[in-house]
Amino acid sequence: MFMDIDASFYDSLDLLKQLIVRPSFSREEADLADFLENYLKERKLFPQRKGNNIWLLSPDWDDRKPTILLNSHIDTVKPAAGWTKDPFSPVEEDGKMYGLGSNDAGAPLVSLLQAFLILSKTEQANNFIFLASCEEEISGANGIESVLPLLPPIDWAVVGEPTGMQPAIAEKGLMVLDATVYGKSGHAARDEGENAIYKAIPAIEWFRNKRFPKISPLSGAVKMTVTLVQAGTQHNVVPGECKFTVDIRTNECYTNEELFAEISAACGCEVKARSFRLNASHISPEHPLVKRAVLLGLTPFSSPTLSDQALMNFPSLKIGPGQSSRSHTADEFIYLHEIREAIDLYLRLLS
Repeated sequence: MFMDIDASFYDSLDLLKQLIVRPSFSREEADLADFLENYLKERKLFPQRKGNNIWLLSPDWDDRKPTILLNSHIDTVKPAAGWTKDPFSPVEEDGKMYGLGSNDAGAPLVSLLQAFLILSKTEQANNFIFLASCEEEISGANGIESVLPLLPPIDWAVVGEPTGMQPAIAEKGLMVLDATVYGKSGHAARDEGENAIYKAIPAIEWFRNKRFPKISPLSGAVKMTVTLVQAGTQHNVVPGECKFTVDIRTNECYTNEELFAEISAACGCEVKARSFRLNASHISPEHPLVKRAVLLGLTPFSSPTLSDQALMNFPSLKIGPGQSSRSHTADEFIYLHEIREAIDLYLRLLS
């Protein structure tokens, strides 16, 4: 059906190598964005840009057609400890390509781009927008959130992240709380003061044991984890203040604001939310895109990891080559065959 897949596969490998050799940490993507913009222009395409976000519209755009966004990101985390290879030197070895960002999300990005280019050569029932966004790894305000208001209305999206090319139809949201418990400082040698650490223990236990009643059939229960605790100034001073941080992975049964209101009323300490932006997301199992994926033999699942889906106000499906377990790890890699298979599957899913 699609005669260009082999050529597109080799183009994808070449482009992925060019992505890997250009460090593109979150908020430091300018060099890679410049390269990608010029790469597209050299191929007689017409990219648009805001900050370090680059996008393309279908050449035969028709406002009467539905519009599908094809999105992945160009930023990476910094190299984890333990790399045995140069993170910025793409190496092909034993059917793999090693390099920082090869799996998350270079392979999904280049595969989606090739699918967009192939689909653009023939008339389609839908408009497509290909968007290479920045700041995904930090959910930054200058990433996809800054671009969506500039795009034509979007009906649904395919988000390229490493999922083993299985469709993630739900994704947990994220809310981070900073909690504070107050005591009264004093000398540790005397019976004075009010130890804030001791006062914090019941509140920490509340977060450990609290269970919210609404459990999603897609993404399960809300999960709360105390991840940081800070208190005290020196060994002989009773701490007058204890701060701790709570990582909350939310489901689509609650908005972040709803959860915050319930938590702040019952947890027994002062809490402040860093943001309410990153709500859980999901797409109906009856959505045509999901039903098409199932017809192709794919298995929908719920993803525990966050992506730019959290910032989309339209249905989205997360699917891409690679495995989430390889992301942010030393000696990150992608199997070469995963890229070719991804291009083919994206085309069958979207055509």
